[in-house]
Amino acid sequence: MNNEVAMRAKGICKGFDGKSVLEDLSVSVSHGELLAIIGPSGVGKTTLLRILNGLLEPDKGKVYFMKEPLGFEHDCDLEARRRMALLSQKPYPLMKNVWDNVAYPLRLRDQKEIDKKVSDALEHVSLLETADRKASTLSSGELQRMAFARATVFEPEILLLDEFTAHLDPYNISVLEDAVDWYLKEKNAAIVMVTHNLFQAERISSSTAFLFDGEIIERDRTEKIFNEPEDERTEAFVSGEMVF
Repeated sequence: MNNEVAMRAKGICKGFDGKSVLEDLSVSVSHGELLAIIGPSGVGKTTLLRILNGLLEPDKGKVYFMKEPLGFEHDCDLEARRRMALLSQKPYPLMKNVWDNVAYPLRLRDQKEIDKKVSDALEHVSLLETADRKASTLSSGELQRMAFARATVFEPEILLLDEFTAHLDPYNISVLEDAVDWYLKEKNAAIVMVTHNLFQAERISSSTAFLFDGEIIERDRTEKIFNEPEDERTEAFVSGEMVF
């Protein structure tokens, strides 16, 4: 199994309207790893994901995809972006049925065996029976499950999850978490998840990083972060004692 580093961010700085959000931040994720990034609201977790995905350019620093620099000026950017996916907390369905929504990334990439791949992707989120329904008729939980199927149907090597189960009921959260776990193990993917749900981070991530004041304060195995953190700020956050 390949567990080499899939993506690395080095020395990332980003600010908005003169206010620094990320300051000299460095982080990496390897194949077969689910890295959870936790931290208070407004510390730049989503900004970091957008930079990793190439949707937002850092003021300083570099992102590397499979050791190659990812940036607006590099030829590898388009190919790299076609090998990763970002799933946000709010899905944006096409005005088509569920099947066509999930098949869309495959058609863009001119991939073969579309029927089988779409069926498998829908099966893993328990939505195969909804394939012919208009996406607009799905519940919010079903829409997010469809969005997950669409994000993974082309088997991206890097999957970025931005509060992907926010506001969902326990059943839909469970289905999506099981799908993430299956995808991580089956595809040996590299997954970065940002979440306010500390219980979720503890349940499904293999490693966790605490983002605060624009930097990674501490990063370790998830079990250690939650049970034996070394930094007092990490301990205060995971124990619920940090007040904002």
